[in-house]
Amino acid sequence: MGNLQIAIVVGSLRKDSINKQLANAIVKMAPTSVDFKFVEIGNLPLYNQDDDEHQAESVRKLKADIHQCDAVLFITPEYNRSIPGVLKNALDHGSRPYGQNAWAKKPAAIIGISPSPVGTAIAQQHLRGILAALDMPTLCQPEMFLQLKDSFFDGSGNVNEASRKFIKSWIDRFINWASINKGI
Repeated sequence: MGNLQIAIVVGSLRKDSINKQLANAIVKMAPTSVDFKFVEIGNLPLYNQDDDEHQAESVRKLKADIHQCDAVLFITPEYNRSIPGVLKNALDHGSRPYGQNAWAKKPAAIIGISPSPVGTAIAQQHLRGILAALDMPTLCQPEMFLQLKDSFFDGSGNVNEASRKFIKSWIDRFINWASINKGI
């Protein structure tokens, strides 16, 4: 039995995205028994049902990347009290055409970071509803709403010591849960 394969989908395209920085920090904190694959969503065309029979190469790659993984970790900012449009676009592409849902049965977890005191709580709640419709069992507890403060990341992108233990326990919980639930 090989390593657990986890797809990482970051809901921000910004070069200096704090959520992308969080994703990289999570990869560094995770045990070596896990392999991560960053899934590209910024190159997808806008979803159009007319294209279902002739999906773009970037869409086929997205779906292949998801199929190859055992679980999915969504790391998302909150835009206007919901998920970013680019993330919704990727979710729609991955689930279409009807009957070819690449997301189905993939255990998922959601995390995000924001300068807001409530972190990405509302976006995460919206994403949970979408993932339920996509047939993705989603880790419910513990929830992880992170607030970015000046000392959260050091100069090398590592999480500060005070937050590291908290996040590491969440990572371990997700990995254990995903291992139990993969392929259900």
